[in-house]
Amino acid sequence: MLDDDPSLLKGVQRLLRAHGFESVLFETAEALQQHGDFDQACCIVLDVNLSDESGIEVRHQLRASGISLPVIFITGKDNPATRMAAMESGCIAYLRKPFPASALIEPIEKASANWS
Repeated sequence: MLDDDPSLLKGVQRLLRAHGFESVLFETAEALQQHGDFDQACCIVLDVNLSDESGIEVRHQLRASGISLPVIFITGKDNPATRMAAMESGCIAYLRKPFPASALIEPIEKASANWS
């Protein structure tokens, strides 16, 4: 998961752990892109509005480098243009903060079922 809000990262990590999912947390796009080990991942959760880059651009960069994992976008600054760009990038979910736990868990469970 990539989000520049450390408290959100920790909260989502606890939520995922409670539902049986392990997560790797990143606070910058650069850290995610340098990670390099996506073999165990079933999807990527990306914040749209990062301090260092656009999550949608990160999605395009990952795809260009051969990483085609499903993506779930989250955002605290929703607008029609951003939503359209996220959907056009091929995301499996687009969530507005704050979102209910089930809104995040359901697409992750679907991605996990398709991955395994």
